[in-house]
Amino acid sequence: MNWTRFVLIVVASGIVSSLTDWFFTGDWLHRRYTYPEIWRQGNESRAIALTSPLPFLTCGVFAYVIARLGIHSIAGAAKLAVAVWLIGPLPMILTNAAFMKLHRVFVASHATGWLIKLVIAAVATGWFLY
Repeated sequence: MNWTRFVLIVVASGIVSSLTDWFFTGDWLHRRYTYPEIWRQGNESRAIALTSPLPFLTCGVFAYVIARLGIHSIAGAAKLAVAVWLIGPLPMILTNAAFMKLHRVFVASHATGWLIKLVIAAVATGWFLY
């Protein structure tokens, strides 16, 4: 595995997936399709600072798994992305929505954002790692 390419993939896909996180669950949806009693009041700067590295972690671990499994194609990596999404984020988001007061638009957007984040990492890894 080319570690320089790996680091570039993690940085690039982390940045792009951070932007998709902002797009799919960002300010516009946060203000319109959420219930105010669900969210903490006050300054969100600390929460943003603590969670900003997480897309890089997700993309890094996912790219590493793709490399360790020996997946050499974008199609194979994308299939793994969908499988991981069906195993982890989608059931967790739907379970949270069943037990917490979350608007349906927010739930759908959050689930879609996770799928796109994984697909971005898959495409970047499948395209540039080898």
